[in-house]
Amino acid sequence: MTQKIRVLVAKPGLDGHDRGAKVVASALRDAGMEVVYTGLRQTPEMIVEAAIQEDVDVVALSILSGAHMTIMPRVLELIRENDADHMLLTGGGIIPKSDMAKLEDLGVGKLFGPGTSTRDIIAYIQNEVTERRKLVDD
Repeated sequence: MTQKIRVLVAKPGLDGHDRGAKVVASALRDAGMEVVYTGLRQTPEMIVEAAIQEDVDVVALSILSGAHMTIMPRVLELIRENDADHMLLTGGGIIPKSDMAKLEDLGVGKLFGPGTSTRDIIAYIQNEVTERRKLVDD
């Protein structure tokens, strides 16, 4: 029996619009994943603390505020400081493609923009977690 994928979905910063995060969280749950939704106005420290406490495979951030170039690198830094490199940091929102590339160069996983199919997000998470688990098992 395969261990369920555990995903923490978070809304960092002062962004108050969480409909997209809730839609993605629901789709991930419907795909058989265990989902923890932290709610609005989370700091990077709160997000990583919750991710570690919940022992998740994936941290998924929804950012619409434009703060992605500050928040995502900080979350990634905290994940690394806490020896939780096995966690995939991914997310989406209003993020220009040029910033997506910069964040991916830092080590952030694939990022998704408005209109992305939840099937694409699910498939990406399933594939990435499967590969990461293989590396840990080897």
